Amino acid sequence: MRPITAVIEYTGDPSLERLRAALNASVNIERVLVVKGEQAGPTDALGPDLVPGPLSARTTLDLIIDRLSTEYLLLLTGSRPLSLHPSALETMVKSAKSTRAGMVYADFHETDGEETVHHPLNDYQRGSVRDTFDFGPIQLFSASAIRRALKAYEVSAPVRFAGLYDLRLRVSIDHPIHHVAEPLYGVSAAKEASKAEAIFAYQDPKNVPVQKEMEAVFTDYLKAIGAYLPSGRLKLCEGPRSFFPVEASVVIPVRNRAGTIEEAIRSALTQETDFSFNVIVVDNHSIDGTAAILSDLVRRHAGLKVLLPLRTDHSIGGCWNEALYSTPCGRYAVQLDSDDLYASTGTLQRMVDTLRRGGFGMVIGAYTIVDETLSPIEPGLIDHREWSDENGHNNALRINGLGAPRAFDTGLMREIGFLDVGYGEDYAAALRICGKYRVGRIYDSLYLCRRWSGNTDAALTLEETNRNDAFKDRIRTEEILVRQEMIRGSREGQP
Repeated sequence: MRPITAVIEYTGDPSLERLRAALNASVNIERVLVVKGEQAGPTDALGPDLVPGPLSARTTLDLIIDRLSTEYLLLLTGSRPLSLHPSALETMVKSAKSTRAGMVYADFHETDGEETVHHPLNDYQRGSVRDTFDFGPIQLFSASAIRRALKAYEVSAPVRFAGLYDLRLRVSIDHPIHHVAEPLYGVSAAKEASKAEAIFAYQDPKNVPVQKEMEAVFTDYLKAIGAYLPSGRLKLCEGPRSFFPVEASVVIPVRNRAGTIEEAIRSALTQETDFSFNVIVVDNHSIDGTAAILSDLVRRHAGLKVLLPLRTDHSIGGCWNEALYSTPCGRYAVQLDSDDLYASTGTLQRMVDTLRRGGFGMVIGAYTIVDETLSPIEPGLIDHREWSDENGHNNALRINGLGAPRAFDTGLMREIGFLDVGYGEDYAAALRICGKYRVGRIYDSLYLCRRWSGNTDAALTLEETNRNDAFKDRIRTEEILVRQEMIRGSREGQP
C-alpha cells in the first residue's frame, strides 16, 4: 500500500481536477478524498471519494480518519492553485519518519505573474499555539499520531470551526511538529488583505463564534499539558512598597517623532485628575528635531521630565525600564506612545481609579484606530471583549496582543522589568503579570491609535513578520514553561 491518503477541498475551480489527477498519479498517494462544503457545486462524479464538509469541523475529520488506512494523511487546505515539486512527498515522509513527527510542513514557492519567490515559514515552538500560525496550505500528519492524540485527549465541546487547530494542538502534545525549511511546492500568490484587516480579524464581531471555539479548544489543550491556571490562583497586587513622588507617571518612549511628539505630550499634560502626576519622556537619542521640541517643552512645563539614557542601544523596552527605575516615576506608570493621543482629558483618572479599586497588577483600556488626521478608520474600536475574568489570563497565550492603553503598578514592574526589544515587550510583560495577578479591563475608548506610514509595523516584509511572530512564540514558550512549573509546584505542595 502507498503511504499517503490525500485530502483536498472542493472549490469548483478547474485547477482542482488537475491537482486531483496529479495526486492520483503519484506513487506515494493511495487515495484522494475531496471535502465538499454545503455551498459547493455538483460533485456526483467523486463517488466514494467525497466527504461532506467543511474541513474545519471535527465531524468531517472523523469521517476522514474512519476512511484512513495509510500511514500518513496529507491535508491540502485553501483555495489557491498549487503544484507539488518532484520528490516533495518523499521528502515530507522521510522527515516524518526520521523525526518521528506527528505533523510535517514545508516552505513553498509563491508565484505572482512572472515572479516566483521563496515563501519561508517559521519553525514550530512549544509556544507556537496561536490559531493563526502559518503552516502553508499543505500539512502531512502521522495517522498513528492522530489516533493516539484523539484517544488520549478529549474535547469538552463540539468543534465546528476549530477542527484543524484542535487536531494540531493535540498531536503536538506527544509528537514533534517538524518544519522542512526548503520549498517543496508552488502556489499562486494570495490576494493580500489590508494590514488592519489582517491584524484585527479576531476582533471582528462576525468572528466571535469562531474565536470562542478557538478559546475552548486552546483551554482544553492547556489543561492537557498542565499549563492551565484557574482564576482563583491569581493574586491581588499589594500596596506601594516604597515612596513615590507622584501618584502616576505617563511614560512616553520616543525616537525621531518630531511630527507627533508635542501633540502626544500635550495630550498627557492636559489630563484632569484628583491626584498628582507627571509625564516622563525617554528620548532614545532622536536626531530629527525631537530633542529640540522636548527642550522647549520641558522649560515651560514643570510636570514634564525628559530622560536621555546613557546607553544608545536601547529599544522601546529599555526606554520603559529607564522610566520605571527613575527617581520621578510615580506609583503607577501609564502608557502613551509618541504618535498616539489620549481620547479625552479623563483617561489617566479612569486608568488609575481602576488600578486603585481592583488591586490589579495592570489595567488595559480600549482604543480607536485613527488616521493621521485623527479621523476614525476601520476597524474602529478595539476593545478586546474576548477577555474574561475567568479565562482571559489563559486565552492571552493564544492571541497576539491584549490592547491599549496599559497602566502598571510600578513596584511590580520594577520586579518584572521589560525586555529591551522594540516589538513584543508589552506582550511579554502582560503575560508575566496575568499569570500571577488579576488584570483590570476598561472597554470604553480611552486612546487614539494612529495607523500611518510611520508605525513600526507598517509595510513589514515577510522576513520581518516571521521574525516578529517567532519572537512572540518564544515569549509564549517561556510563559507556558513558567506556568507548567507553577502547576507542578502547587501539586507537589499539596498534602
